[in-house]
Amino acid sequence: MRYLAADAARALTREPWHVLADRLPERDDVRVTYSRKVFIPLTRLCQDRCGYCTFAAHGGVADAKRAYLTPDEVLDIARRGVEAGCTEALFTLGDRPEARWPVAREALDAMGFESTVAYLASVAARVLEETGLLPHTNPGVLSVREMARLREVAVSQGLMLETVAEAASAPGGAHAGCVTKLPRTRLRQIELAGRLRVPFTTGLLLGLGETRADTVEALLRVRHAHERWGHVQELIVQPFRPKAGTGMASAEAFPEEELLWAVACAKLILGPVGVPIQSPPNLSADGATLRRLLRCGVDDWGGISPGVTPDHVNPEAAWPDVARLRSETEALGLRLVPRLPAYPRFVAHRSVASRSLARWQHPAVAPHVRRLSDGAGYARTERAAQLSWHAGLVRAPPSGSEEDEMRWVPFGDGFEAMLAAAAGDETRLLGDSRLSRGVREALTTALGCGGLTLRQMERLLHARGPDLAATCIAADLLRQRLVGSAVSYVVCRNINYTNRCVYACSFCAFSKGTMEAKGAAYDVDLAELARRVEEAWERGATEVCMQGGIDGRYDGSSYLGFLRAARGAVPSIHVHAFSPLEVSQGAGALGVSTSDFLQVLKAEGLGSLPGTSAEVLDDAVRDEICPDKLRSSEWLRVLGEAHAAGLPTTTTLMFGHVEGYTSLAKHLKRIQIRQERTIRSGAPAAVTEFVPLPFVHPEAPVYRRGQARPGPTLREALLVHAVGRLALPNVPSIQTSWTKMGARGAAMALRAGANDLGGTLMSESISRAAGAKNGQEMTPAGMRAIIESLPADAGGAERRAWQRTTLYAAAGAEREAAAARAGPLLPVKVG
Repeated sequence: MRYLAADAARALTREPWHVLADRLPERDDVRVTYSRKVFIPLTRLCQDRCGYCTFAAHGGVADAKRAYLTPDEVLDIARRGVEAGCTEALFTLGDRPEARWPVAREALDAMGFESTVAYLASVAARVLEETGLLPHTNPGVLSVREMARLREVAVSQGLMLETVAEAASAPGGAHAGCVTKLPRTRLRQIELAGRLRVPFTTGLLLGLGETRADTVEALLRVRHAHERWGHVQELIVQPFRPKAGTGMASAEAFPEEELLWAVACAKLILGPVGVPIQSPPNLSADGATLRRLLRCGVDDWGGISPGVTPDHVNPEAAWPDVARLRSETEALGLRLVPRLPAYPRFVAHRSVASRSLARWQHPAVAPHVRRLSDGAGYARTERAAQLSWHAGLVRAPPSGSEEDEMRWVPFGDGFEAMLAAAAGDETRLLGDSRLSRGVREALTTALGCGGLTLRQMERLLHARGPDLAATCIAADLLRQRLVGSAVSYVVCRNINYTNRCVYACSFCAFSKGTMEAKGAAYDVDLAELARRVEEAWERGATEVCMQGGIDGRYDGSSYLGFLRAARGAVPSIHVHAFSPLEVSQGAGALGVSTSDFLQVLKAEGLGSLPGTSAEVLDDAVRDEICPDKLRSSEWLRVLGEAHAAGLPTTTTLMFGHVEGYTSLAKHLKRIQIRQERTIRSGAPAAVTEFVPLPFVHPEAPVYRRGQARPGPTLREALLVHAVGRLALPNVPSIQTSWTKMGARGAAMALRAGANDLGGTLMSESISRAAGAKNGQEMTPAGMRAIIESLPADAGGAERRAWQRTTLYAAAGAEREAAAARAGPLLPVKVG
């Protein structure tokens, strides 16, 4: 959108709303947001008396006990909001009532607070700590000290500019005698919020006697402040509505045509500098008006309380039903997305968006924001705590509801309906009118087996609603075309030979390298390692996967010892071992190149490498979670050298902690390029599978310090599988981790592009150390049960299970029979 100079902006006063709307470019971002909130009217006393206001108790209150909500009343409202799936506690109150009302001063003295703002800070802190709701405060005009104090307990603040028209403050005007409503006073506070790095909401109240020219000047003043500080998170365009019992009860309501003009004008002036435009939907309740507002550039519907609290400022105008608001929004091809009270760019995690979270949120508030946000900075989609899904935990994922875009994931009504409509036909899927332009273009590229661009990958990772369903279905169609309808698994055993580690990766709860680390450090001696390999073979395994911490005592000969012990115990076993980090460490300790060390490992019988220790192949992320590990380029170099040595590898992505979607897209792009180079070079081996690993948060140090999200949402976890399939047509298999996804989540992933359930594991340690509750072993019967529960795939084919080897050959009848009759594992021994 072209930036409008001031003179060009002032010329907008001459145009009707539809002309301005036609000047708006087609939306590149189809998301329209809203915030699920509870409205907490802390006090209805106010030092001002505006001519239109019914919120303030102009007649005062009878006694001090009724001057303010008590802390218990505040917490009761907040807890009801949590039960309804809200994320925001909106505190609205009169401006400094103690300056006018003796009962307010008496109440504050009785509670031990010097001011209303001090009391607000106290109860907001309790709401944040005791309920987890994120406070947004609208307390009126503040001092620097007061705004800074509220920044410690609230994620955002607000103050309506309302108007810059001096006539509103003149005798007989809407603001006559209102000491806090002078335009210069309010503009000064908007500037102050910027200096203090406060995400700030402001807005215009139209119909107070202002002209179009006044509206443009107000918008230009807001733009000027935002250009200086970058802090205005939204501008509200609110129409005046007359109310009985006020001084303006007989005034005319603000005309709809003028409201539409003001919204389009605001979008043209503020859109180019990134300020979203909001208009309250409960003040424009009919569907036609809502759609016209969207046409004029509305990006946000504001805070909506889902049946918990009314709009205390406009009690005569009920909140719209979220399902209806979604329907009106989606009718224009847009997506209704829940946000937090602070907008995404003020929430985005430190590894993206110029480290926004650290810049805009106080350290006491930031951990609460992370807990409720997804990788793009929007609200997590779980409706309530009891329905939440977290990687590695044994809770059932949401099955869908009218309030939640989870209805679009596999097993939800929206997904199933789109799947039926597509009927296995890619052309019909891509022709669905509900798809956004960018997603349709990306899916067309992917289904044509073209290389997705970085931007297309990122766009698909943002998919919601019909776009989410189509992305999962397209991935399933591509999976069927590339590898067929069979779902594979491997009977294997994990052997983690030590949990000692010299690295201090902040996501890892497995390694024991410091005195304060929980649990005991251990080593597995070679005799015990050989015993475990023998037992695995007896129980039908074709593979042992061996990895461990980076023990400073190890060198390359240590890894060779593990390899020889395993191969000596069972010469037929496939040894899948040693991450690129272990290869690098072992080679370095021996003083040889990684390329030469890989050749030695292969000669000694190493079969393949696990592509672990990749985490996220974006060095900005690695700087936070594993700063002393291999850089992305070094990890990819070792992978390429393994392929040249004839050693196949897997590749992993550990996500849902501090990274954003741009980082995930970078990771996928780098794997895509690495595989293309391997194939072009004619190397004897390549990447065999891509394995998304959702972050398991409970015991991870980075989460316990409040510096990471609690893993991905279910939507994000499914999309990483789906986009992985679409972005990596040159990687044969997409594996889903049952330890991370759970049985039902893994089944969902198998309908979103995945074709492999990974290993039975026998004894899994790393996810369990992080707090995962899923079992340490999945039997072949359990694997088959998951696969057999699947309906026909997107192409209409039935899914069937098969037991594979590491390199995707059939395991054979003898191995299958041995796995089927396997008895209990013997206790492991560690030293």
